[in-house]
Amino acid sequence: MKRRRLTMVVAALLTFIVAFLATLKSAPAQERFDSKVRTDFFTGFAGNTAALDRGMEACEKALAADGANAEALVWHGSGLYFRGGQAYQRGDEQTGQELVMKGLAEMDRAVDLAPSNVGVRVPRGAILLQSTLYMPENPFRRPLLEKGLSDYQKTLEVQASQFDKLGTHPRGELLFGIADAHRRLGDEAAAQKMFERISAELPGSTYQKRADIWLTTKHLTPEQVTCAGCHTPGK
Repeated sequence: MKRRRLTMVVAALLTFIVAFLATLKSAPAQERFDSKVRTDFFTGFAGNTAALDRGMEACEKALAADGANAEALVWHGSGLYFRGGQAYQRGDEQTGQELVMKGLAEMDRAVDLAPSNVGVRVPRGAILLQSTLYMPENPFRRPLLEKGLSDYQKTLEVQASQFDKLGTHPRGELLFGIADAHRRLGDEAAAQKMFERISAELPGSTYQKRADIWLTTKHLTPEQVTCAGCHTPGK
């Protein structure tokens, strides 16, 4: 059950990554690195080991050619992080910790290399915010949440001039991710402001309904903050 839940969560967040990166205007799709690997990563994170291996190999080839390729590095780091989670699920804590820490280091370096690149910020932020949904309280959870929040906030800043032109799904996922991160970090005032924005800007959407639930009850289940893609149960 835990492994199935992990797979569903990661598959859902990849849907958001693909949907949001598809909105980018900064470069033609054929020039963006994510367009080369995202299908393999999406399929791999949904359980296809061979596909994930292909995606990781593509990243490794890109990094061999250019070690400062931030987009290749963040995707490779996300793959290591996911494999670490799988190791934890198998009960191999040592391997899990090694892979998770290496994956985090690669994703962090990618952000250091390209702090304003949405193609770097969205993958790291989505992985961190979604993976911490089922993470027990420990000293590592809060720093991961804070990093994920910073990625989404930076993405919102970079996309500000065209944000209202994006589709409901990418806008909703980004705003809801920010609101929920504030909620989970205990910043109720910031969460309140963002949930009110969602309710006002996305009327009739799943995001508006979920925001109103929190505004009324001050409570959300993990299922209510998982990516609201068309495939997600409980939409």
